[in-house]
Amino acid sequence: MLEYVLEKFFRVFASRLILLICASAGLANVSNAAESESFSNTAVQARLIVAENGVGPNAMSLSAGLHLNLGEGWKAYWRSPGEVGTPPSIDWTGSENVAEVNLLWPAPQRFTAFGIENFGYHDDVVLPLRITLAEPGAPVHLNANVTLLTCSIVCVPQEFTLTLALPRASGVDAAAAALISSYVKKVPDDGAESGISIQSAYFDPDMTALTLAARSEQPFDSPDVFPELGAGTAFGKPDIRLGEGSHLLWARLPVLNVETDLPDLWLTVTDGERSASLFAELTDEAPKPPFTLDRVLPGVAELAWVAAIAFLGGLILNVMPCVLPVLSIKLSSTMKMRDQGRGRIRMGFAVSALGVLAFMWTLAALTIAARGLGMTVGWGLQFQNPVFLAVMFLILAVFSANLFGAFEISVPSSLQTRLARAGRGKGYTGDFATGAFAAVLATPCSAPFLGTAVAFALAGGALDIAVIFTALGLGLAFPYLLVAAFPAAISHLPKPGRWMLWLKILLGLALVGTAGWLFWVLIGVGGVRSALAVLALSAILVTILSFNRLSAGIRLSGAAVMTALAIVSAGYLSEASTPNVTLATEWTAFDRGEIAKLVSRGEVVFVDVTADWCLTCKANKALVLDREPVLSAIRTSGVTAMQADWTRPDDSISRYLESFDRYGIPFNAVYGPGAPEGIVLPELLSSEAVLSALEKAAERSVASGD
Repeated sequence: MLEYVLEKFFRVFASRLILLICASAGLANVSNAAESESFSNTAVQARLIVAENGVGPNAMSLSAGLHLNLGEGWKAYWRSPGEVGTPPSIDWTGSENVAEVNLLWPAPQRFTAFGIENFGYHDDVVLPLRITLAEPGAPVHLNANVTLLTCSIVCVPQEFTLTLALPRASGVDAAAAALISSYVKKVPDDGAESGISIQSAYFDPDMTALTLAARSEQPFDSPDVFPELGAGTAFGKPDIRLGEGSHLLWARLPVLNVETDLPDLWLTVTDGERSASLFAELTDEAPKPPFTLDRVLPGVAELAWVAAIAFLGGLILNVMPCVLPVLSIKLSSTMKMRDQGRGRIRMGFAVSALGVLAFMWTLAALTIAARGLGMTVGWGLQFQNPVFLAVMFLILAVFSANLFGAFEISVPSSLQTRLARAGRGKGYTGDFATGAFAAVLATPCSAPFLGTAVAFALAGGALDIAVIFTALGLGLAFPYLLVAAFPAAISHLPKPGRWMLWLKILLGLALVGTAGWLFWVLIGVGGVRSALAVLALSAILVTILSFNRLSAGIRLSGAAVMTALAIVSAGYLSEASTPNVTLATEWTAFDRGEIAKLVSRGEVVFVDVTADWCLTCKANKALVLDREPVLSAIRTSGVTAMQADWTRPDDSISRYLESFDRYGIPFNAVYGPGAPEGIVLPELLSSEAVLSALEKAAERSVASGD
């Protein structure tokens, strides 16, 4: 890139300029200092400054700078601003005796606005300008039409013109020359002076993350990394680690948005006063992070505390509507086991607890493996898979038909005899499956404390994931473990009787409701045709299983009722899934970049990340978001209700959640002039929490300048 060659030349020029300053300091005439009149408002004060008091004989170029003095809390952007923002630009139309102007960019700083990482400047900055003259030694008239975006809790575009006339004259403005020179030194070099070089850079196959390694001749102290992939590309905050005596820098940055397939990657690495902008050749393999002990084992106290939170979250899941139907199945089977002895009851519930833990361990292992492959993982994401939903619906349909008496699954008599002789071994497979099934159905639910625990696990390493998911499984399995420890509690249940038939019907209806919900989710994920095909397959399977028992009228009736309910549900849910449904709240589609634009105009944005498979999301919607007084507050002028539908996989939503260390839903946040970084709401919403966040976000503490 030409500007990097110019930067190196400009550095040499700056060093010579300093010598000239020292030699002519006594001759400099401050009253003739070359600078333009200032443009000023609350956000910024701007002026053009030039190192020379005029154009010397045979002078071919001038050293100048755009001096920006930003107000408290205000920021301007770098040449690559991040996810949102606009870099300063200067149009030199109207200038005289100017052939070319090269603008150099001092190393930026990282700051966060509206929950988004941005690169730029605050307080005071000079953008050095190298002005090449069309006619050497002739007078110059500079006409700089500046376009600038300044942001605080609001963003204000600035447009102004700075003019400066330079006659034929000799001499140097020592103060201006020193100021320009100080910022020229902050322009990143090509690595020769800073001693910084890039070893490797690697993009994940799906372009979700960039991993790089850099090396420095002197140890890194407080490094940062600023990648550039062109307009429209944005990165999240880097995970930076140092190794080899701090001479090696390893960094991994999430890619928030990218608009090119084969980018030319430039990396600017800063470390205090030194910096380098370097072209990075992409490699076929990601560099390995350096080994550091503090990354291997987190604080024991912190891990233990989060494990306790995970246990509590798993325990609460037992009373969520996702899990209750499966607990009902276990309760029904317990009625049949009450006379089999405490030993059988104890083992049955213990094996069910093992089923819960086995699923959680499997989920943890798959999560660790997926993370190792660079895949996006999160709580409940399997419910975005239509095959998984189809299998789950099929299982629930069979369970429901069984409870309604359409058929009974029994093993051959010879095998029953062997199992009876085995005594305690009978039925353990079913107990194990019951526990695992409860754990499977728990994953689309979210409960208090669950989000915190899962976020800690997914943001950490393999040990974090294993410990947290084990604690979560223990909490979910606690009711089973409690009965296994005190099997005598079964004796307090009422004795078998006619009430058990009604209980069986009630439990069957509960499972039908769960199956209906899964069918609705399947419509959203796989489409109406796929859902109807699965429904037809389930009806055929139930009919086949009922075939040998057609003489039993109640079983045949049960199968017919199940099929009729399924068909009616299909028609109703297919109609409900069409786009013509009118929601109580008028939602706009999620656009992360649009949040900053709306907030910069003083508006409030309410973000709701939801999915058809998230029961807690549905509860929040029915009980809070679509009820007064929250409904009116969200629909108020100046408030934008933005909904992110995560029913199907969406990388932009996944990256948005990860920026808050969240990997599951529901997730709600409120942005506004009083809360540009966003106010994150609890998983279980309340009217008071939502209204309070909306009110706080609407407050304005800093006024924009004119």
